[in-house]
Amino acid sequence: MEKRTRDIFFEIHKGLPREGPGRNDYTRRAFEILPKLDKPRILDIGCGPGGPTMELARLSGGSVIGLDNHQSYLDVLEEKIRKAGLSERIKAVNGSMFTMDFPEESFDIIWAEGSIYIIGFKRGLKDWRKFIKPQGFLVVHEMTWLKSDPPNEIADYWKRMYPGITTIPKNLEIIPRCSYDVLGHFPLPEDAWWEEYYHPLEERINQLRAKYKENPETLRTLNSEQEEIDLYRKYSAWYGSVFYVMQKL
Repeated sequence: MEKRTRDIFFEIHKGLPREGPGRNDYTRRAFEILPKLDKPRILDIGCGPGGPTMELARLSGGSVIGLDNHQSYLDVLEEKIRKAGLSERIKAVNGSMFTMDFPEESFDIIWAEGSIYIIGFKRGLKDWRKFIKPQGFLVVHEMTWLKSDPPNEIADYWKRMYPGITTIPKNLEIIPRCSYDVLGHFPLPEDAWWEEYYHPLEERINQLRAKYKENPETLRTLNSEQEEIDLYRKYSAWYGSVFYVMQKL
């Protein structure tokens, strides 16, 4: 991402409640599918500003590493950690999900809310497995078709944006082939997209349109962000993000 594009991206997203769909009660719902663990060690991949990271620390009573390669997000997370007095249990780490150098079998749980698409669902399951302890757990939510044969407009959009998107049944076939057992799965409902993500994002876009009304390049970026929101508003019945809760075999 070029510096100018990166700068406007962060201006659009800075200070938003979340960087993708989600809400703490759905993080809790996914966590409750897991068996009880005694102070587990958790890695939150693609943690962004750390909403799920903080919630996982509260839920688990264990230790959490929040991993992201955008320092501006990690700065926000570090401030949250400081204010909550959780510096002994939560650590923000700048790193890439592609080149993680943690010791093998070092985490009871690997967690990734809305970030595994960056590496791809199947590759993420395979590459991250070595970092999970025997009989440990992987929890992700992943962009997924909720119905087959989507309309051409939205099918073409996701073909450009994330060619790996597929259906729930196909993802449920991939999981055991990558040596995991499925403990549970559920789609995020529409409110998880709007309340803490799309409504605040759309408000920010409208604010920035006025600021950058004479800047065609920035307006194109804003239009691209708005397109994503408009398509979800139109086609939310066809796709969404689905939590998959897995245990390493």
